[in-house]
Amino acid sequence: MKKVCIVFSVLFVVLIIAGIIAAFVEKPLSIGEKVGLIKVEGVIMESEKIIEQLENYRENKSIKAIILRVNSPGGAVSPSQEIYEEVKRIAKVKPVVVSMGSLAASGGYYISAAATKIVATPGTITGSIGVIMEIVNVGGLMEKIGVKSEVITSGKYKDLASVFRGIGEEQRKILQMNMDDIHEQFIEAVALGRKIPVERIREIADGRIFTGRQAQKLSLVDKLGGLQDAINEAAKIANIEGKPQVVTPKDNFNFDEFLSKSMFGTLFQKPGALNMHYMLLPYGNN
Repeated sequence: MKKVCIVFSVLFVVLIIAGIIAAFVEKPLSIGEKVGLIKVEGVIMESEKIIEQLENYRENKSIKAIILRVNSPGGAVSPSQEIYEEVKRIAKVKPVVVSMGSLAASGGYYISAAATKIVATPGTITGSIGVIMEIVNVGGLMEKIGVKSEVITSGKYKDLASVFRGIGEEQRKILQMNMDDIHEQFIEAVALGRKIPVERIREIADGRIFTGRQAQKLSLVDKLGGLQDAINEAAKIANIEGKPQVVTPKDNFNFDEFLSKSMFGTLFQKPGALNMHYMLLPYGNN
């Protein structure tokens, strides 16, 4: 029985060490100049992970350029703005080349605009420089089923955009001013990142989408091509001789997550928490 316990303990330690090694080692150590690849996929709901990856590549002297592979319809405003600002900062010291996948619209284009170069396929759907706020009105349904919402506020507009009633004219004006302000921020960010006059961006910033080929003609995209073309472009800008080595980041090692996914997970499970988010989404679905 004692031997079985020792074997079990050794196996447990080995599994932990293996998990740590797998989490921190991207690829076998090698010599040479590298291009770092970061993927932005799906709806942009948070920025912390992408910014952390960008910062790691900025500080890594062996990473000479960064590829931001964007395949996103957009997302929340603030995370998109935070990623944009980080890309803009890094582009001053290292080339950042965006490779657009099938979809890089609205917030997906927002974060791309600050890059050194943007590469898209001819059929990429991009653009959608606009902001949308959608509020569901369930007031009629609640009335039919006999449910009434009682609201107590300490401010006239504290229950602005409530789902239990429609939007009045005065409230609509307030919300429209907010949307217009965020839209103007979007326009200014694109104009600055792409070095295009604000007036020219404003002419096409009505929420419409473009193909990659159309976007190139409007100077929203620099070059047509796929991921490998973007890698080659980044290597060229960074003066990398020969074929660059492409590396991808690994998620930071999380001990709790490792245990939960291992054979010992049932012994270390913790109760989860449900987070509710209210978001303003600049989606590219026009």
